[in-house]
Amino acid sequence: MMLSPIRLICPNLGCRSLLCVPGATRGKTVRCRQCGTLVSVPKSASSNELAVQDDEGSPMAKASQD
Repeated sequence: MMLSPIRLICPNLGCRSLLCVPGATRGKTVRCRQCGTLVSVPKSASSNELAVQDDEGSPMAKASQD
């Protein structure tokens, strides 16, 4: 079974690049290619995070608000 890619947004407020990393990187740390910031990849999808798309169809991460 192949793990699907994971999409993250760089936490660096000056960068905010979209990162697409292989599913095999779950639980590891990756480096943003744009700014070099280290980003922790979650081990599994959180129930608080939903993948949504904006009006142009580009993926964005959105945390649900309880």
